[in-house]
Amino acid sequence: MKREIADLRESLILIGAIIILVGLGSSILIYQSAGNDSDGVLGYEIINGSAYPIRPEDSRMYRRDLELYGGKAAVVVDDFSRWFVGLWHGKSLAFTVAGISIFISFMFFFAATRMPSRIKPDVHSENHRE
Repeated sequence: MKREIADLRESLILIGAIIILVGLGSSILIYQSAGNDSDGVLGYEIINGSAYPIRPEDSRMYRRDLELYGGKAAVVVDDFSRWFVGLWHGKSLAFTVAGISIFISFMFFFAATRMPSRIKPDVHSENHRE
């Protein structure tokens, strides 16, 4: 029984290590291969030598119309959905993969450390003297 617990603990640690190595390695590859996302860009605005894309949904008219038809809740939901969709594209996908792999491997390491290290020996009470 002792050996089974030790084997399970070692397996959980090994799985956690594999997850973090594969996850961080994948996120590095994603980050290096990710390009700039230029779909749906109307143009670019140059500020202090850096070019920033201008999308139709970033315009004041779009946001005013969205608030006019759906209220402030529609604006908040639109901002949240654009943020969430943005997590799965380009360089932000690399950070998302890294964060998820760190979290999952932490859960495996946490489970491995919370397992009992050894089984407690049977303690004879005073009523059961030999």
